[in-house]
Amino acid sequence: MKGFLMGFVYAGRGLWFCLRHERNFRIHLSAAAAVLGIAPFFHLSRGEWAALLLTLALVIGAEALNTAVEQAVDLASPGRHPKARAAKDAAAGAVLVCAAAAVGVGIALFSRPAGWAALAAFLLDRPWRLAVLLLLAALALWFILGGGAKDEK
Repeated sequence: MKGFLMGFVYAGRGLWFCLRHERNFRIHLSAAAAVLGIAPFFHLSRGEWAALLLTLALVIGAEALNTAVEQAVDLASPGRHPKARAAKDAAAGAVLVCAAAAVGVGIALFSRPAGWAALAAFLLDRPWRLAVLLLLAALALWFILGGGAKDEK
């Protein structure tokens, strides 16, 4: 049982590494938070929520796997090598495919004018809500650009 529970510790440590060292991971997390914040205004069905959550998990998971590949390749091949480059490029390509699919899912789920109107009405109903949104956007930008570790990977 202890080994099973330690698996969660190791997984958390891996996600923490991604969070601290990978700007793209922080970008995907910030985008996921924004999407989850606006989704209730679009009255998604249970199936649409499932598709949305799976899509977000797919992109974030792909980014974590990309980081794992990069770290393993850097360890195995500290110098430049065509196979090392190919492995890293393929992993990055996988993230690109997942992110492109996520854009498609986002277009399918959020192409509803009524949802955008409801969001706008919510924000404009109380001016402080718009101020909070701008503050959250600034915090997300700080998180993305300044949230990484300053030490060596």
